[in-house]
Amino acid sequence: MPFDGSVIASVVHELERLLVNGRIDKIIQPEADEVIIAARAGGTNHKLLLTASAQAPRVHLTTQAKNAPLTAPQFCMVLRKHLSGGRILAVRQPDFERIVAIDIENRTEMGDASQKRLIIEIMGKHSNIILLDHDERVLDAIKHVPPSVSSVRTILPGARYEPPPTRGKVNPLTANTTQMDTAQHVAAPHSTGATDNPPREFTPLHAQFHGISPALGEEILLQAVHGTSALGLTAAFADFTRKINSGDFDPHIYYDDTGKALDITPWPFLLHAQHRGEAFDSASAMLERFYMQRDADNRLQQRTADLRKLLTTQRDRARNKSFAHEKTLAETQNRDTLRIKGELLTAYLHKVERGASTVTLDNFYDNNAPMEINLDPTLSPSENAQRYFRQYNKQKRAAVAVVVQIEQNNADLAYLESVLTTLDNAQGEEDINEIRAELAEQGFAKRRPTAGKSGKSNKKPPKARPSKPLHYTSTDGFDIYVGKNNTQNDTLTLRTAHATDLWLHTKDIPGSHVILVTRGAEPPETTLREAANLAAWYSRARASTNVPVDYVARKHVRKPAGAKPGFVIYDYHKTVYVTPVEPSEGRG
Repeated sequence: MPFDGSVIASVVHELERLLVNGRIDKIIQPEADEVIIAARAGGTNHKLLLTASAQAPRVHLTTQAKNAPLTAPQFCMVLRKHLSGGRILAVRQPDFERIVAIDIENRTEMGDASQKRLIIEIMGKHSNIILLDHDERVLDAIKHVPPSVSSVRTILPGARYEPPPTRGKVNPLTANTTQMDTAQHVAAPHSTGATDNPPREFTPLHAQFHGISPALGEEILLQAVHGTSALGLTAAFADFTRKINSGDFDPHIYYDDTGKALDITPWPFLLHAQHRGEAFDSASAMLERFYMQRDADNRLQQRTADLRKLLTTQRDRARNKSFAHEKTLAETQNRDTLRIKGELLTAYLHKVERGASTVTLDNFYDNNAPMEINLDPTLSPSENAQRYFRQYNKQKRAAVAVVVQIEQNNADLAYLESVLTTLDNAQGEEDINEIRAELAEQGFAKRRPTAGKSGKSNKKPPKARPSKPLHYTSTDGFDIYVGKNNTQNDTLTLRTAHATDLWLHTKDIPGSHVILVTRGAEPPETTLREAANLAAWYSRARASTNVPVDYVARKHVRKPAGAKPGFVIYDYHKTVYVTPVEPSEGRG
């Protein structure tokens, strides 16, 4: 769901309650399109985040600490000049638009009271932060919009502020009876309740009212037909406006099957009845969690893009090698025929005419069945026999070599798949660096040189302190550890775990090593299944159902000599089947 009018209304309701009559202490502009205003209200310090980022424009309270640039940008200087020390008079949402207006009173240099208005427009790539004077003229904006860029609205210092065009839409909070009748007529297919899954093309509320997104419009229609009362569209719309006007908000984040944040809503939505929801005490807390996770995911994606490309390239190359090796092996399967031909020629040299191109001889390996043998007429019968022996020996050597190559290539392929899985599970820069170092150690990536004291690059970067595995505590109080990369898997399994601890891993599926610390006790079934769930969740089978997880005492797990990081063999194991669900947050 986009940052629509209902989400903004929940934020405005919170800001009205917490910031009105507060004093502005500090203003910084940590990013080109982002401002943070520190204010003190009701004896509490607050930080208000305003961002006009095209990817994630928003406004809400934040707990994040960001550093101000050494030199403040021009827009920040203008804000400080007009707003520092000012008192926040009101926080409003004009006409249920995706706009927040903050009225601030301050004193001029002459000591006279002066009001300013800070406008935050949350409109995708057209988002902006604009400071207005008491006459609604632009003092400055974080993004200037000259006539050459937009013929609809000019946003430049000195220009009169014009709100974004409504395109014929009306405020849903003040809609009259005629407008509601029109909306209900357009949405009539929903109001009949004739179908359990009304098609999306019959969700037109967002086209009639501003501030209503397609998702919110669909939710209102679903409430009209499938809600607890199913009162029809008019009643469902009235309930929606009641929640907005009374501040009846219950912010939620919904998550998909992989645990990734899927959507934000100002209250529980029928639209997401099949998804796991998490409730928050405030809109700001919800938005901070949602965007922090999304921003963190985006940063990780950006920082791992080169590794992911490297790994997928190496994996695809290994797969191609597998096809080539299998083809070579298939070509050598009939090599014994070459040996037999050489032996027949040797045994029957007196029957082979010099200069012949073929000869048919009795095959004493096959009940003297006749075998036709091609010959090189330029060679003697003995030389033809030697030629077949050379071809046989060549294919024999090739078969031996290709079997070794297949084993090595299969090990490389399994290793690359396992690293891709650990890359998916990486939670921060430390994890990424360890994976990068591991790949360099195995020869799949180049080491990143670092500059020494002399300014010259060092071949080996300094060793960083190793990260810790994830730590969970089971319902029954047992400690469970999850390796975050292959090197860590080896350390956790082969050095940290005790002989009687349980080792768990998805069966024939790349994933993390999981150690259930037993201290010699028999773990309850609930704990065993929780540990198995962790093994399945931190594996390539996270989105699958009925995932097989092997478990065995650590003493039955061993690492073959020369095996790659993370690779072990085991026996005496048992298998449990689980459908992975997202675990509560672990400690690293």
